[in-house]
Amino acid sequence: MTPEQTECSRAGCREKAVWTLRWRNPRIHAVDRLKTWVACDEHVVYLREFLTARDFPVEVGSLAADPA
Repeated sequence: MTPEQTECSRAGCREKAVWTLRWRNPRIHAVDRLKTWVACDEHVVYLREFLTARDFPVEVGSLAADPA
């Protein structure tokens, strides 16, 4: 996955993603199971707050530095 090929995960947004948000729902996912969303600059804070409000562990990093 490259930033040029990736759109923001926020519903309705078609901007180029530059951030990754790795998260899991601890009630249903094992510690080693992480899901990934990607975000543009405008929506990275919104998506992080959406996940943390639900007590989901989340890590935010640069999409360019993401090995996946």
